[in-house]
Amino acid sequence: MSEDWPNPEAVWQALATIPDPEFGVNIVDLGLIYSVECTPLAVNVVMTLTTPSCPSGSWIYEGVKNMVSSLAGQKTADIQLVFEPPWTPEMLSEEAKKQLGRA
Repeated sequence: MSEDWPNPEAVWQALATIPDPEFGVNIVDLGLIYSVECTPLAVNVVMTLTTPSCPSGSWIYEGVKNMVSSLAGQKTADIQLVFEPPWTPEMLSEEAKKQLGRA
């Protein structure tokens, strides 16, 4: 793979394959991924959960960590879990709103 692999778009696409087990919506459309940055040395992801006490939180975090690590190859996979700003339903994509009956 090239030195610029993975690119942010590839990471976003891969993360969109991870479903939230409670809502059945992928974590990107749910608004849980705040940012993705790819540098020559690392793939950095900033993410949140719907609540700090999310019952699926560790499963989602490990899923992100494993997915990014598999893409990162020799780079560091740095996953930062934050709760500021807090997640709100306004962060749902239009697709997620439709899936959850909020459209």
